[in-house]
Amino acid sequence: MNKKAMWSIATKDMKAISSNIQIWLPMLIVPIILGVVLPSALLISARFFDLAAIGNTDTIVNVIQDLPEGTLKEVLGELPSLNHQLIYFFMLYGFTPFFMIIPAMASSVISANSFVGEKERKTLESLLFAPISMKTIFIGKILSAFIPAVLITFITAILYGIVTNLVAYPMFEKIIFPTWEWIILIVWITPLLSILVILFNVIISAKVKGYQEAYQLGSIIVLPIVVLVVSQLTGLLFLSNAVLIIIGFVLLILNVILIQFAAKWNDRFQLSEQQI
Repeated sequence: MNKKAMWSIATKDMKAISSNIQIWLPMLIVPIILGVVLPSALLISARFFDLAAIGNTDTIVNVIQDLPEGTLKEVLGELPSLNHQLIYFFMLYGFTPFFMIIPAMASSVISANSFVGEKERKTLESLLFAPISMKTIFIGKILSAFIPAVLITFITAILYGIVTNLVAYPMFEKIIFPTWEWIILIVWITPLLSILVILFNVIISAKVKGYQEAYQLGSIIVLPIVVLVVSQLTGLLFLSNAVLIIIGFVLLILNVILIQFAAKWNDRFQLSEQQI
């Protein structure tokens, strides 16, 4: 494998991303909203208002009251008010699945543009028949989406932690972020989820004719994450340490399967016939 060529492909694609507002703008807006704007608004509101009195929190209150015996219920039970309980639950548990949307969205936007972007820029034919292996091309494509997606998620998590600890410190008089759930999510789940979404989208991107088609089909993979968001906020499933570790192993297995699947049709002549 030609590492120099691999990094050249990845670098070229990342430069193309930075010059395309259709790609990089959603990657910035969604993390800022989920990682900074929403938590800031929630925390500031809690400092001045009774969240339970505002309304639309009945479901979360019921979830908190019906929590099974364990560390979380004990921690929430020691907090001085329902406002404290709501903020603690939202910031450390409610927002957790949203940080699975960020890498999935970023990976999907970038990787959907992989082969289709080459076709639209009329550079696919020269790439496919360059004197480098298809393995080098695919790894370069994967890195071009993986690196920005993971960096965006890590930076957003850091900003989220700063906002959470700065604004919530007067309420709790201690630093509450990060927890082990968040560390496992960012370090274990985020890279594996990004790779899964990238592999899924690269395969789709190599088959379809246009970026919009590739992006729409690739977005299907975000639906299971939406289910996790609803499950977490309604109490159907808590993303505990054990659950997150299991999800990570499931993602790892799926990645291996997708890699094997991609390798079966990883042929430059087949791709050329489909795309050019």
